[in-house]
Amino acid sequence: MERPAWAPRSIDISVPSVSRMYDFYLGGSHNFEVDREAARRAMEFMPGLPKIMQANRAFMRRAVRYAADEGITQFLDIGSGIPTFGNVHEVAQAARPGARVVYVDHDPVAVAHSQAVLEGNDDAAILAADLRKPQEILHSPEVERLIDLNQPVALLLVAILHFVEDEDDPYGAVAELREALAPGSLLVLSHASYEGIPLPPERAGGAVDVYEDIRNPLIMRSREEIARFFEGYDMVEPGLVAMPRWRPDTAPEDEDPYAFSGFAGVGRTA
Repeated sequence: MERPAWAPRSIDISVPSVSRMYDFYLGGSHNFEVDREAARRAMEFMPGLPKIMQANRAFMRRAVRYAADEGITQFLDIGSGIPTFGNVHEVAQAARPGARVVYVDHDPVAVAHSQAVLEGNDDAAILAADLRKPQEILHSPEVERLIDLNQPVALLLVAILHFVEDEDDPYGAVAELREALAPGSLLVLSHASYEGIPLPPERAGGAVDVYEDIRNPLIMRSREEIARFFEGYDMVEPGLVAMPRWRPDTAPEDEDPYAFSGFAGVGRTA
């Protein structure tokens, strides 16, 4: 198997990665045959996976613009993945020049590629760390340099919590991050769910099994379970909804039915 020049030597390119599969769904080029193969297997069950990823990215961009309009100039994006066109720093810095962004991911390809993309951008950085260890993120040199935790921050947890199993205490990690945020901070979150998928659960379950097989279980949570992540936040209108229904730019009726899979919302700390 040919190792592309951009692939860090330390990574095993025979094992699929969820961030590289996501990159493939979005039409990116930072993925290997093993990632494409796993993604295509998942798409045999859920052909609309790329539509779900696109709806996620579109929600993320609208939420970042909303945060910038609300006066927020600091963004912490955990589980940021491989940077693709229209990433957080591009949207935030276009809306608010000088906005500061810290990306966090534990995939070495996502980290290496982010370093290349952010070269020369003093207001953005990438940190190799894991959502399950919030203190390592909060006390990292990158966060300490760019983020003032005494001022409001937009915390992005977009399409990441469904890769954290209950035994790893995702609710505890999200609460720990919330504790560190100043009043007026925002939580921007999206999460996979069987609710809204235009398929019977057992068929969608086939795609979930693919992630199980590559040792990256995809945890489908109910709307109620997802809402629990917002404990301690006041929901911003329209609340926790399907991604295309969160402050849409275009009529949700025009969206692909798959775009309504899962939930998205924004909460504000009091």
